Amino acid sequence: MAELLYKQLSFDIVGAAMEVHNVLGSGFLEAVYQAAFEKELKLRGILFERKVKLPVSYKGDLIGEYEADLLVDGKVVVEIKSVSRFNAAHEAQAIHYLIATGMQLALLVNFGAGSLEYRRIVKSQKQHQKFAPIREIRGINSLDEK
Repeated sequence: MAELLYKQLSFDIVGAAMEVHNVLGSGFLEAVYQAAFEKELKLRGILFERKVKLPVSYKGDLIGEYEADLLVDGKVVVEIKSVSRFNAAHEAQAIHYLIATGMQLALLVNFGAGSLEYRRIVKSQKQHQKFAPIREIRGINSLDEK
């Protein structure tokens, strides 16, 4: 079995998110969860940057910037949601961010459901500028199983 990309860091990020959800529950706006999540990451000594502008390229040219909710340890893009449940558009958004920025791992974290919901989205090695179906690049694994 292949080693998970940024396994311990992902585990630490999800643990911080679980603590926030355990304390606050669901029902708040995304901004409330982002503030609490940032505080929890700080308390745990996890390095992050908020609202990081990441370059977006198209066929080798810089065409704009994407603002990530959080960039953790310079390695993991974290997208925070507060919705009743994830949908395919949320995953597609994360996939596009990975492709456009060249990053390898995104975590989608949803505080809006009754239980914390999260997904690891891993950019495949085969993928460059071409969009592949979600089932080919989703990084669902034992961390994500409930």
